[in-house]
Amino acid sequence: MSSALLLITAWLLDGIIAEPRRGHPLCQFGNLAEELEQRLNQPHLSPKRRRLLGASALVMLTIPAVLLTAWLSSMAYGWLLELLILFLCLGAHSLREHALAVVRALRQARHDNDLGPARAAVSCLVSRDTNSLGREGVAAATTESVLENGNDALFATLFWFAIAGAPGALLHRLVNTLDAMWGYRDQRFADFGWAAARTDDLLGWLPARLTALTYALLGGRPLTTLRQARRQARHWPGINPGIVLACGALALRIRLGGPTPYPAGERLRPWLGVSSRGADEASIQAAWRLLRHGAWLWLGAILSLAIASLYIY
Repeated sequence: MSSALLLITAWLLDGIIAEPRRGHPLCQFGNLAEELEQRLNQPHLSPKRRRLLGASALVMLTIPAVLLTAWLSSMAYGWLLELLILFLCLGAHSLREHALAVVRALRQARHDNDLGPARAAVSCLVSRDTNSLGREGVAAATTESVLENGNDALFATLFWFAIAGAPGALLHRLVNTLDAMWGYRDQRFADFGWAAARTDDLLGWLPARLTALTYALLGGRPLTTLRQARRQARHWPGINPGIVLACGALALRIRLGGPTPYPAGERLRPWLGVSSRGADEASIQAAWRLLRHGAWLWLGAILSLAIASLYIY
């Protein structure tokens, strides 16, 4: 089965079938990564030693699985394995369910004192301190998560599958998972998680910019959006999230970023998007529609390229 048909089939399956709530391979992978990190990342080691061990852990956790996937995919009916891996890597269904749970909780909260369920729901999506978030803060955190995870779990997966098949999609998803677990700039992970963070930056660089372009195209005024987004994202932490979030905020015509509470304290992040309208329940739903329309745009483009290649060759 061609890559284009596999991508479309996996996207349709992801929209219909929920991910397994127990025993998800990525959850099992995360448990294994956590156990390995606790054994290797010892505080008495030197920074150089911890970087080396972090890089070794990255290789041990990713390369064997990628090589095994490449070997099995080359066998008869290997396309079934590719379809399964692609389905498990997408994660759009889970993202949508978590986002809609926040929307429902916000609609039921008439006062700030009623935001407990909404804060609990958004805590499943973000690592920030949700206990102090108001209504706009909850909506902004969810909207940011939809836009950023849409890039990490959806568009980057589509990109790497189109480029390198199931092994490419799996490699990106595993590295992105390790970055989410280890890529913190704190005393514990600054050195051990360095390799995972840099590798994730490298694998995500082009997909992030294609995602930003997708948001800009769907939001209208793409050239203006891209120009403003580049200026706004210049001081955002990391080389990839800023451009994605800025284009998403501008496409949705809302305000994201700003001071954000985290367990270690408040971070002063740049403002992204427009300054006149904060996030709300509608912006969360609009962000999901942006992802959905973007996915169909990508799938249509990939299918068109596949059909065109048949005539060329």
